[in-house]
Amino acid sequence: MPVKSFQGERAAIGKERPSTLTVAEIMTHQLVVFDPKQSIYEVMKAFIKYRISGGPVVNKEGNLVGVISEADCMKQISDSRYFNMPILDKTVDHFMTTPVDTIESNLSVFDAASKFSKSSRRRYPVMEHGRLVGQVSRKDIVVAAINMKSQTWHKG
Repeated sequence: MPVKSFQGERAAIGKERPSTLTVAEIMTHQLVVFDPKQSIYEVMKAFIKYRISGGPVVNKEGNLVGVISEADCMKQISDSRYFNMPILDKTVDHFMTTPVDTIESNLSVFDAASKFSKSSRRRYPVMEHGRLVGQVSRKDIVVAAINMKSQTWHKG
C-alpha cells in the first residue's frame, strides 16, 4: 500500500528577491564633525572623548572639505619631532586629507565592501544629493554582513 503525504498542498515559492541592503541603512548618522580652523589639539581631545579615530571636516556652509584621522595626526607628530616644531597650535586644515573619497547613500553594502577592499580607507563620508548625511566604516560593513540572512546574499 502506497504511503500518502500528509503535508498538504505546498505554497508556491515566489521568485521575489529581497531588497539589497544599502549604505544608508547601516551608516552612522550622528557624526562628530570638525572645522578646518579648529586646533589639532581640540581634534585629538575629541578623538579620545568620543572614542573615534577620525571624522569629516566641514566648512561654515556645511560642505565637506576634508577628512581628519589619527593617521593624519601621527604623520605630523612624527614630522614635528624630526623638525623640532610644535604641532598643537596648528589647525585642522594643515593636516586633513583632501580631496575626499566619498560613498553614495544608495550604494549597496556589497559594492561598499568592494570599495573598501580596494582601498586603505577605514571610513567614508556618505553623501546624498551632494550633502554629507553620515559616515560608513569597515566595521559597519562587517556588522551588516553578520546580521544579514542567507537569502539576502545577492547582487542587486
